[in-house]
Amino acid sequence: MQKKLLLSSLILCSFLGAQTLTLESAINKTLKNHPDVKSFTLKVKQSHSSYNSAYADFLPQINLQANYNAVQTFVFPVNGSFKTLDDDGWSAGASLKQKIWDFSRTSSKVDASKVDEEISKLSLEDLKALLVYKVKSLYELMIVQSKAINVRKQDLESKEAYYTQAKAFVNQGLKTEADASRFLSSVFLAKENLSTAQASYLKAKNSLSLYMGEEIPKNSTLQNDLIYNNTLAESSIEEEIFQNNYQLKIQTQNIDKNTLLHKSAQASHYGSIDALASYTHIDTLNSYDSKLLGVSLNIPLYSGGRTSAESQKAAISSQIATQQKASQELLLREETQSLLIDIQSYNKTIDAKKAQLLSSQKTKNVLDARYAEGLSTYIEVLDATSLMLNAQLGLLEANYLKSLAINRLQYLKGKIQ
Repeated sequence: MQKKLLLSSLILCSFLGAQTLTLESAINKTLKNHPDVKSFTLKVKQSHSSYNSAYADFLPQINLQANYNAVQTFVFPVNGSFKTLDDDGWSAGASLKQKIWDFSRTSSKVDASKVDEEISKLSLEDLKALLVYKVKSLYELMIVQSKAINVRKQDLESKEAYYTQAKAFVNQGLKTEADASRFLSSVFLAKENLSTAQASYLKAKNSLSLYMGEEIPKNSTLQNDLIYNNTLAESSIEEEIFQNNYQLKIQTQNIDKNTLLHKSAQASHYGSIDALASYTHIDTLNSYDSKLLGVSLNIPLYSGGRTSAESQKAAISSQIATQQKASQELLLREETQSLLIDIQSYNKTIDAKKAQLLSSQKTKNVLDARYAEGLSTYIEVLDATSLMLNAQLGLLEANYLKSLAINRLQYLKGKIQ
Protein backbone atom coordinates (compact mmCIF):
# COMPACT_ATOMS: atom_id res chain seq x y z
CA MET A 1 0.00 0.00 0.00
CA GLN A 2 2.83 2.38 0.90
CA LYS A 3 4.60 1.58 -2.38
CA LYS A 4 1.45 2.45 -4.32
CA LEU A 5 1.10 5.75 -2.47
CA LEU A 6 4.77 6.57 -3.12
CA LEU A 7 4.41 5.77 -6.82
CA SER A 8 1.26 7.89 -7.06
CA SER A 9 3.02 10.79 -5.35
CA LEU A 10 5.97 10.58 -7.75
CA ILE A 11 3.65 10.55 -10.77
CA LEU A 12 1.69 13.53 -9.40
CA CYS A 13 4.86 15.52 -8.73
CA SER A 14 6.15 14.75 -12.21
CA PHE A 15 2.86 15.92 -13.72
CA LEU A 16 2.83 19.13 -11.69
CA GLY A 17 6.49 19.82 -12.48
CA ALA A 18 5.98 19.48 -16.24
CA GLN A 19 5.63 22.75 -18.09
CA THR A 20 3.91 23.17 -21.44
CA LEU A 21 6.02 25.08 -23.94
CA THR A 22 3.40 26.62 -26.21
CA LEU A 23 4.18 27.63 -29.77
CA GLU A 24 3.03 31.18 -29.00
CA SER A 25 5.49 31.40 -26.10
CA ALA A 26 8.36 30.11 -28.27
CA ILE A 27 7.54 32.67 -30.97
CA ASN A 28 7.27 35.60 -28.53
CA LYS A 29 10.58 34.76 -26.85
CA THR A 30 12.32 34.42 -30.21
CA LEU A 31 11.02 37.78 -31.45
CA LYS A 32 12.09 39.35 -28.17
CA ASN A 33 15.58 37.86 -27.86
CA HIS A 34 16.84 37.06 -31.36
CA PRO A 35 19.81 39.30 -32.29
CA ASP A 36 18.61 39.73 -35.88
CA VAL A 37 15.41 41.38 -34.63
CA LYS A 38 17.45 43.79 -32.52
CA SER A 39 19.77 44.47 -35.45
CA PHE A 40 16.92 45.24 -37.86
CA THR A 41 15.24 47.42 -35.23
CA LEU A 42 18.42 49.49 -35.05
CA LYS A 43 18.45 49.70 -38.85
CA VAL A 44 14.95 51.20 -38.73
CA LYS A 45 16.22 53.85 -36.30
CA GLN A 46 19.25 54.41 -38.54
CA SER A 47 17.07 54.96 -41.61
CA HIS A 48 14.94 57.43 -39.63
CA SER A 49 18.11 59.36 -38.79
CA SER A 50 19.00 59.37 -42.50
CA TYR A 51 15.58 60.84 -43.24
CA ASN A 52 16.13 63.58 -40.64
CA SER A 53 19.53 64.29 -42.20
CA ALA A 54 18.01 64.65 -45.68
CA TYR A 55 15.13 66.80 -44.39
CA ALA A 56 17.64 69.20 -42.77
CA ASP A 57 18.39 70.64 -46.23
CA PHE A 58 14.95 72.28 -46.15
CA LEU A 59 15.84 74.21 -42.98
CA PRO A 60 18.01 77.32 -42.62
CA GLN A 61 21.74 76.62 -42.33
CA ILE A 62 23.25 78.96 -39.75
CA ASN A 63 26.99 79.17 -39.08
CA LEU A 64 29.20 81.17 -36.74
CA GLN A 65 32.66 82.21 -37.88
CA ALA A 66 35.52 83.77 -35.96
CA ASN A 67 39.23 84.19 -36.56
CA TYR A 68 42.18 85.96 -35.01
CA ASN A 69 45.45 86.82 -36.81
CA ALA A 70 48.38 87.63 -34.53
CA VAL A 71 50.32 89.13 -37.45
CA GLN A 72 48.79 90.36 -40.71
CA THR A 73 50.35 92.59 -43.34
CA PHE A 74 48.23 95.49 -44.52
CA VAL A 75 48.99 97.47 -47.69
CA PHE A 76 47.76 101.05 -48.25
CA PRO A 77 48.77 103.95 -50.57
CA VAL A 78 50.63 106.97 -49.22
CA ASN A 79 51.59 109.91 -51.54
CA GLY A 80 51.52 107.80 -54.69
CA SER A 81 53.39 104.84 -53.21
CA PHE A 82 52.39 101.74 -51.25
CA LYS A 83 53.26 101.27 -47.63
CA THR A 84 52.91 98.11 -45.53
CA LEU A 85 52.13 97.68 -41.88
CA ASP A 86 52.11 94.56 -39.72
CA ASP A 87 49.39 94.41 -37.10
CA ASP A 88 47.03 91.92 -35.50
CA GLY A 89 43.34 91.63 -36.36
CA TRP A 90 40.23 89.61 -35.70
CA SER A 91 36.71 89.12 -37.03
CA ALA A 92 33.54 87.39 -35.87
CA GLY A 93 30.13 86.95 -37.42
CA ALA A 94 27.25 84.71 -38.43
CA SER A 95 25.87 83.60 -41.78
CA LEU A 96 22.55 82.14 -42.87
CA LYS A 97 21.66 80.21 -46.00
CA GLN A 98 18.11 79.20 -46.87
CA LYS A 99 17.21 77.09 -49.88
CA ILE A 100 14.45 78.72 -51.91
CA TRP A 101 14.11 76.46 -54.92
CA ASP A 102 16.19 73.67 -56.43
CA PHE A 103 13.72 72.18 -58.91
CA SER A 104 12.65 69.39 -56.44
CA ARG A 105 16.15 67.98 -56.06
CA THR A 106 16.04 68.14 -52.25
CA SER A 107 12.37 67.21 -51.91
CA SER A 108 12.96 64.11 -54.06
CA LYS A 109 15.90 63.10 -51.86
CA VAL A 110 13.80 63.59 -48.74
CA ASP A 111 10.97 61.50 -50.18
CA ALA A 112 13.49 58.80 -51.16
CA SER A 113 14.81 58.75 -47.58
CA LYS A 114 11.26 58.37 -46.30
CA VAL A 115 10.72 55.43 -48.63
CA ASP A 116 14.02 53.94 -47.44
CA GLU A 117 12.73 54.15 -43.88
CA GLU A 118 9.58 52.28 -44.94
CA ILE A 119 11.77 49.63 -46.59
CA SER A 120 13.63 49.17 -43.29
CA LYS A 121 10.33 48.69 -41.45
CA LEU A 122 9.13 46.17 -44.04
CA SER A 123 12.45 44.30 -43.78
CA LEU A 124 11.97 44.07 -40.01
CA GLU A 125 8.45 42.67 -40.44
CA ASP A 126 9.68 40.21 -43.07
CA LEU A 127 12.41 39.03 -40.70
CA LYS A 128 9.85 38.51 -37.94
CA ALA A 129 7.61 36.48 -40.27
CA LEU A 130 10.61 34.38 -41.35
CA LEU A 131 11.61 33.74 -37.73
CA VAL A 132 8.03 32.71 -36.92
CA TYR A 133 8.16 30.24 -39.82
CA LYS A 134 11.47 28.80 -38.58
CA VAL A 135 10.23 28.54 -34.98
CA LYS A 136 7.08 26.74 -36.15
CA SER A 137 9.23 24.34 -38.19
CA LEU A 138 11.52 23.55 -35.24
CA TYR A 139 8.64 23.27 -32.79
CA GLU A 140 6.74 20.85 -35.01
CA LEU A 141 9.94 18.92 -35.73
CA MET A 142 10.29 18.43 -31.98
CA ILE A 143 6.71 17.11 -31.90
CA VAL A 144 7.38 14.69 -34.76
CA GLN A 145 10.65 13.46 -33.30
CA SER A 146 9.12 12.99 -29.84
CA LYS A 147 6.35 10.89 -31.40
CA ALA A 148 8.95 9.03 -33.47
CA ILE A 149 10.84 8.28 -30.26
CA ASN A 150 7.68 6.74 -28.78
CA VAL A 151 7.16 4.66 -31.92
CA ARG A 152 10.79 3.52 -31.86
CA LYS A 153 10.50 2.62 -28.16
CA GLN A 154 7.41 0.54 -28.86
CA ASP A 155 9.24 -1.11 -31.75
CA LEU A 156 12.21 -1.90 -29.50
CA GLU A 157 9.96 -3.34 -26.81
CA SER A 158 8.22 -5.46 -29.45
CA LYS A 159 11.53 -6.75 -30.86
CA GLU A 160 12.81 -7.57 -27.38
CA ALA A 161 9.59 -9.48 -26.65
CA TYR A 162 9.99 -11.40 -29.93
CA TYR A 163 13.58 -12.23 -29.02
CA THR A 164 12.58 -13.43 -25.55
CA GLN A 165 9.79 -15.51 -27.05
CA ALA A 166 12.10 -16.96 -29.71
CA LYS A 167 14.67 -18.02 -27.08
CA ALA A 168 11.92 -19.79 -25.14
CA PHE A 169 10.80 -21.61 -28.32
CA VAL A 170 14.41 -22.60 -29.03
CA ASN A 171 14.78 -24.03 -25.53
CA GLN A 172 11.58 -25.99 -26.08
CA GLY A 173 12.83 -27.25 -29.44
CA LEU A 174 10.02 -25.50 -31.31
CA LYS A 175 12.23 -22.99 -33.19
CA THR A 176 15.79 -22.87 -34.49
CA GLU A 177 18.67 -20.66 -33.41
CA ALA A 178 18.15 -18.68 -36.64
CA ASP A 179 14.88 -17.33 -35.24
CA ALA A 180 16.51 -16.07 -32.05
CA SER A 181 19.54 -14.64 -33.87
CA ARG A 182 17.39 -12.79 -36.37
CA PHE A 183 15.23 -11.26 -33.65
CA LEU A 184 18.36 -10.28 -31.70
CA SER A 185 19.68 -8.53 -34.79
CA SER A 186 16.40 -6.67 -35.12
CA VAL A 187 16.71 -5.59 -31.46
CA PHE A 188 20.09 -3.97 -32.12
CA LEU A 189 18.72 -2.23 -35.23
CA ALA A 190 15.74 -0.95 -33.22
CA LYS A 191 18.13 0.46 -30.59
CA GLU A 192 20.12 2.24 -33.29
CA ASN A 193 16.98 3.75 -34.82
CA LEU A 194 15.80 4.89 -31.39
CA SER A 195 19.15 6.56 -30.75
CA THR A 196 18.91 8.37 -34.11
CA ALA A 197 15.41 9.64 -33.31
CA GLN A 198 16.54 10.86 -29.89
CA ALA A 199 19.51 12.69 -31.44
CA SER A 200 17.23 14.37 -34.01
CA TYR A 201 14.89 15.50 -31.23
CA LEU A 202 17.77 16.97 -29.22
CA LYS A 203 19.08 18.82 -32.28
CA ALA A 204 15.69 20.41 -32.92
CA LYS A 205 15.32 21.26 -29.23
CA ASN A 206 18.79 22.83 -29.11
CA SER A 207 18.12 24.90 -32.24
CA LEU A 208 14.82 26.16 -30.83
CA SER A 209 16.53 27.01 -27.53
CA LEU A 210 19.08 29.12 -29.39
CA TYR A 211 16.32 30.95 -31.27
CA MET A 212 14.44 31.63 -28.02
CA GLY A 213 17.57 32.73 -26.18
CA GLU A 214 16.92 30.42 -23.23
CA GLU A 215 17.15 26.75 -22.33
CA ILE A 216 14.06 24.58 -22.77
CA PRO A 217 13.43 22.59 -19.52
CA LYS A 218 13.80 18.82 -19.84
CA ASN A 219 10.31 18.18 -18.48
CA SER A 220 8.62 20.53 -20.96
CA THR A 221 5.63 19.22 -22.88
CA LEU A 222 4.50 20.33 -26.33
CA GLN A 223 1.21 21.04 -28.09
CA ASN A 224 1.23 17.68 -29.84
CA ASP A 225 -1.91 18.29 -31.89
CA LEU A 226 -0.45 21.18 -33.91
CA ILE A 227 0.75 19.14 -36.89
CA TYR A 228 -2.69 17.52 -37.19
CA ASN A 229 -4.76 20.69 -36.82
CA ASN A 230 -2.77 22.94 -39.15
CA THR A 231 -5.16 23.69 -42.02
CA LEU A 232 -5.27 26.21 -44.84
CA ALA A 233 -8.14 27.75 -46.77
CA GLU A 234 -6.93 27.39 -50.35
CA SER A 235 -9.20 30.03 -51.88
CA SER A 236 -7.46 33.21 -53.10
CA ILE A 237 -4.11 32.17 -51.61
CA GLU A 238 -2.05 33.47 -54.51
CA GLU A 239 -3.95 36.77 -54.55
CA GLU A 240 -3.45 37.21 -50.79
CA ILE A 241 0.27 36.48 -51.12
CA PHE A 242 0.70 39.08 -53.87
CA GLN A 243 -1.10 41.64 -51.72
CA ASN A 244 0.72 40.99 -48.44
CA ASN A 245 4.13 39.49 -49.20
CA TYR A 246 6.83 41.63 -47.58
CA GLN A 247 9.51 40.94 -50.18
CA LEU A 248 7.15 42.08 -52.92
CA LYS A 249 6.29 45.22 -50.96
CA ILE A 250 10.01 45.92 -50.51
CA GLN A 251 10.60 45.59 -54.25
CA THR A 252 7.72 48.00 -54.94
CA GLN A 253 9.18 50.52 -52.50
CA ASN A 254 12.60 50.10 -54.13
CA ILE A 255 11.10 51.12 -57.46
CA ASP A 256 9.60 54.25 -55.87
CA LYS A 257 12.87 55.05 -54.11
CA ASN A 258 14.99 54.77 -57.26
CA THR A 259 12.45 56.75 -59.25
CA LEU A 260 12.73 59.60 -56.74
CA LEU A 261 16.54 59.42 -56.76
CA HIS A 262 16.48 59.61 -60.54
CA LYS A 263 14.24 62.69 -60.36
CA SER A 264 16.63 64.27 -57.86
CA ALA A 265 19.65 63.53 -60.05
CA GLN A 266 17.93 65.07 -63.08
CA ALA A 267 17.12 68.23 -61.08
CA SER A 268 20.84 68.64 -60.31
CA HIS A 269 21.29 69.93 -63.89
CA TYR A 270 19.30 73.08 -63.09
CA GLY A 271 21.09 74.27 -59.97
CA SER A 272 19.41 76.08 -57.10
CA ILE A 273 18.26 79.46 -55.81
CA ASP A 274 19.32 80.32 -52.25
CA ALA A 275 18.74 83.20 -49.87
CA LEU A 276 21.93 84.48 -48.17
CA ALA A 277 22.41 86.68 -45.12
CA SER A 278 25.46 87.42 -43.00
CA TYR A 279 26.77 89.81 -40.40
CA THR A 280 30.47 90.15 -39.55
CA HIS A 281 32.35 92.50 -37.22
CA ILE A 282 35.93 93.15 -38.38
CA ASP A 283 38.57 94.73 -36.14
CA THR A 284 41.89 95.28 -37.90
CA LEU A 285 43.46 98.70 -38.62
CA ASN A 286 39.90 99.92 -38.63
CA SER A 287 36.86 98.55 -36.87
CA TYR A 288 33.67 98.12 -38.91
CA ASP A 289 30.65 95.87 -39.54
CA SER A 290 30.02 93.97 -42.78
CA LYS A 291 26.44 93.03 -43.73
CA LEU A 292 25.05 90.92 -46.54
CA LEU A 293 21.48 90.17 -47.59
CA GLY A 294 20.61 88.77 -51.00
CA VAL A 295 19.77 85.86 -53.31
CA SER A 296 22.15 83.62 -55.22
CA LEU A 297 21.63 81.50 -58.30
CA ASN A 298 23.94 78.54 -58.89
CA ILE A 299 23.75 76.67 -62.21
CA PRO A 300 26.27 73.90 -62.88
CA LEU A 301 27.71 74.36 -66.35
CA TYR A 302 30.32 71.60 -66.36
CA SER A 303 31.07 68.93 -63.75
CA GLY A 304 33.20 66.57 -65.77
CA GLY A 305 30.16 64.48 -66.62
CA ARG A 306 29.48 63.64 -62.97
CA THR A 307 25.93 65.01 -62.92
CA SER A 308 24.94 63.16 -66.10
CA ALA A 309 26.54 59.95 -64.84
CA GLU A 310 24.66 60.16 -61.54
CA SER A 311 21.38 60.69 -63.39
CA GLN A 312 22.05 57.75 -65.70
CA LYS A 313 23.03 55.59 -62.74
CA ALA A 314 19.76 56.41 -60.95
CA ALA A 315 17.74 55.65 -64.10
CA ILE A 316 19.40 52.22 -64.47
CA SER A 317 18.81 51.49 -60.76
CA SER A 318 15.11 52.21 -61.27
CA GLN A 319 14.99 49.80 -64.22
CA ILE A 320 16.83 47.13 -62.20
CA ALA A 321 14.34 47.50 -59.34
CA THR A 322 11.45 47.01 -61.78
CA GLN A 323 12.96 43.82 -63.16
CA GLN A 324 13.74 42.55 -59.65
CA LYS A 325 10.10 42.97 -58.70
CA ALA A 326 9.03 41.03 -61.80
CA SER A 327 11.51 38.29 -60.87
CA GLN A 328 10.18 38.20 -57.30
CA GLU A 329 6.63 37.82 -58.62
CA LEU A 330 7.70 34.84 -60.75
CA LEU A 331 9.44 33.19 -57.79
CA LEU A 332 6.42 33.74 -55.54
CA ARG A 333 4.03 32.33 -58.13
CA GLU A 334 6.27 29.30 -58.69
CA GLU A 335 6.75 28.57 -54.98
CA THR A 336 3.06 29.09 -54.15
CA GLN A 337 1.88 26.70 -56.84
CA SER A 338 4.50 24.11 -55.84
CA LEU A 339 3.46 24.29 -52.19
CA LEU A 340 -0.23 23.89 -53.07
CA ILE A 341 0.59 20.84 -55.19
CA ASP A 342 2.68 19.43 -52.33
CA ILE A 343 -0.19 19.92 -49.86
CA GLN A 344 -2.59 18.04 -52.14
CA SER A 345 -0.03 15.24 -52.47
CA TYR A 346 0.49 15.08 -48.69
CA ASN A 347 -3.28 14.80 -48.18
CA LYS A 348 -3.34 11.73 -50.40
CA THR A 349 -0.25 10.32 -48.68
CA ILE A 350 -1.85 10.79 -45.24
CA ASP A 351 -5.00 8.94 -46.34
CA ALA A 352 -2.88 6.12 -47.81
CA LYS A 353 -0.69 5.85 -44.70
CA LYS A 354 -3.74 5.71 -42.43
CA ALA A 355 -5.17 2.83 -44.47
CA GLN A 356 -1.76 1.12 -44.57
CA LEU A 357 -1.36 1.48 -40.80
CA LEU A 358 -4.78 -0.02 -40.10
CA SER A 359 -4.12 -2.91 -42.47
CA SER A 360 -0.61 -3.57 -41.16
CA GLN A 361 -1.84 -3.64 -37.55
CA LYS A 362 -4.41 -6.31 -38.42
CA THR A 363 -1.81 -8.30 -40.38
CA LYS A 364 0.68 -8.11 -37.52
CA ASN A 365 -1.88 -9.35 -34.99
CA VAL A 366 -2.69 -12.35 -37.20
CA LEU A 367 0.96 -13.23 -37.84
CA ASP A 368 1.85 -12.88 -34.15
CA ALA A 369 -0.80 -15.48 -33.33
CA ARG A 370 0.27 -17.75 -36.21
CA TYR A 371 3.94 -17.50 -35.22
CA ALA A 372 3.11 -18.55 -31.66
CA GLU A 373 1.37 -21.62 -33.12
CA GLY A 374 4.27 -22.36 -35.47
CA LEU A 375 2.26 -21.51 -38.59
CA SER A 376 4.38 -18.58 -39.81
CA THR A 377 8.10 -17.72 -39.92
CA TYR A 378 10.07 -15.04 -38.16
CA ILE A 379 10.61 -13.42 -41.55
CA GLU A 380 6.86 -12.90 -41.97
CA VAL A 381 6.58 -11.49 -38.46
CA LEU A 382 9.45 -9.05 -38.98
CA ASP A 383 8.08 -7.99 -42.35
CA ALA A 384 4.67 -7.25 -40.82
CA THR A 385 6.30 -5.34 -37.96
CA SER A 386 8.45 -3.34 -40.38
CA LEU A 387 5.41 -2.52 -42.52
CA MET A 388 3.48 -1.22 -39.52
CA LEU A 389 6.49 0.78 -38.31
CA ASN A 390 6.97 2.37 -41.72
CA ALA A 391 3.27 3.26 -41.86
CA GLN A 392 3.42 4.94 -38.43
CA LEU A 393 6.56 6.93 -39.23
CA GLY A 394 5.34 7.72 -42.74
CA LEU A 395 2.09 9.11 -41.36
CA LEU A 396 4.05 11.32 -38.95
CA GLU A 397 6.34 12.56 -41.73
CA ALA A 398 3.47 13.30 -44.12
CA ASN A 399 1.61 15.32 -41.47
CA TYR A 400 4.80 17.23 -40.64
CA LEU A 401 5.62 18.00 -44.28
CA LYS A 402 2.06 19.16 -44.91
CA SER A 403 2.19 21.45 -41.86
CA LEU A 404 5.60 22.72 -42.99
CA ALA A 405 4.19 23.64 -46.40
CA ILE A 406 1.23 25.43 -44.78
CA ASN A 407 3.60 27.35 -42.51
CA ARG A 408 5.65 28.38 -45.54
CA LEU A 409 2.53 29.72 -47.26
CA GLN A 410 1.67 31.65 -44.10
CA TYR A 411 5.13 33.24 -44.20
CA LEU A 412 4.68 34.17 -47.87
CA LYS A 413 1.37 35.79 -46.88
CA GLY A 414 3.25 37.91 -44.32
CA LYS A 415 1.70 36.28 -41.26
CA ILE A 416 3.54 36.97 -38.01
CA GLN A 417 1.53 34.57 -35.81
